[in-house]
Amino acid sequence: MTQSVYVIGVGMTRFGKHLDRTLKSLVAEAVGEALADAGLSGAQLQAAYFGTAATAVTVGQVMVPGQAALRAMGISRIPVVNVENACASAATAFQQAFQMIALGGYDVVLAVGAEKLFCADREKTFAVFDGAVDFEDFEGVSTDLQRRIAAAGVATDGGAGRERSLFMDIYAAMALEHMRRHGSTQRDFAEVAAKTSFHGSLNPKAQFQQVLSVEDVLAARPITWPLTLPMCSPIGDGAAAAILASQSFVRRAGCAAPVRVRASVLRSGWNYGPEEAAVAEEVAREAYSSAGIDVVDIDVVELHDASAPAELICYEQLGLCPRGEGARFAREGHGRLGGRTPVNPSGGLLRKGHPVGATGLAQIHELTLQLRGAGGARQVEGARIAVAENGGGYLGHDAAAMVISVLES
Repeated sequence: MTQSVYVIGVGMTRFGKHLDRTLKSLVAEAVGEALADAGLSGAQLQAAYFGTAATAVTVGQVMVPGQAALRAMGISRIPVVNVENACASAATAFQQAFQMIALGGYDVVLAVGAEKLFCADREKTFAVFDGAVDFEDFEGVSTDLQRRIAAAGVATDGGAGRERSLFMDIYAAMALEHMRRHGSTQRDFAEVAAKTSFHGSLNPKAQFQQVLSVEDVLAARPITWPLTLPMCSPIGDGAAAAILASQSFVRRAGCAAPVRVRASVLRSGWNYGPEEAAVAEEVAREAYSSAGIDVVDIDVVELHDASAPAELICYEQLGLCPRGEGARFAREGHGRLGGRTPVNPSGGLLRKGHPVGATGLAQIHELTLQLRGAGGARQVEGARIAVAENGGGYLGHDAAAMVISVLES
């Protein structure tokens, strides 16, 4: 028998280039904000799950990043579990905290995600992303991507060289395959990026806040066709945190505006055929079933838009529209604020930023605000059911790790 779990506090730094700040200072800001939001002290926490993906490479802090960061702000003695799961690190930390409370292991737990990707040596940053695939077969991964891109008649050397990163080639290949199979266009991807830029302009914690038109996106610097720079998520520094608690703790502590976690599902990717359901599609079905909802119940979504095509494809995988109709969903404005199912009101990874180890909890931060009616200028009217989708790494032709969570006001 499981017990109900609630988010009772959230906190987040602004994402961006923070060369003058340490990882510890970013963690202290996000966790301090979450504790204040929950009306708790650090001494009341029973455990912590700390997500980070690049810290060992870019900062040099190996093995005990969570203990080091949390002890610096006076949180010690409790179990601290360090979680590394590529871009899904923070979402995995959240899922593990949820699971431990649901199963009765704890009553109040901290989930943190933090990252510093900007550093003096840019090669360290790129090494992080190169390591998020099967590194022992890196040459095979690269060759496969070049083959998939070349199959669409696109040269891989026409982009931005080393600045492009392996993962933008991955997303370009996905985009080209969707274009070939379903008729989506570069302009459709630009529609997504322009929509998301408007949402990001309304978020004071977003890395980029300039509104872009579709024409701005199309005219921007090319990366790997069909991607231009605004269609690709930037690197960044930042931290985000959430405090989760059992229903009994919420009642005892009199927590204000708790948001219920109806489901949080973590799965590793698998090999599947071209006509079979993708990883996100299968995990979404499981999360919806566990939460007892149908896709028509969803009011707002934060999803892993590491590229604009990834968002468009994920519309289909989450069931927001039928397979092959993601471009139509974008063209008709259904994912925009005021649309049928607003997607990434925070500005998503494209504009809010993508410090990989913090991204999943930044999604929870945004959805908690939305379900409390505290989204400000980007508030989704009447939001009651929210979904977060966060994928990490790349094996085969899909995510290596996937977390999908369902929250309810």
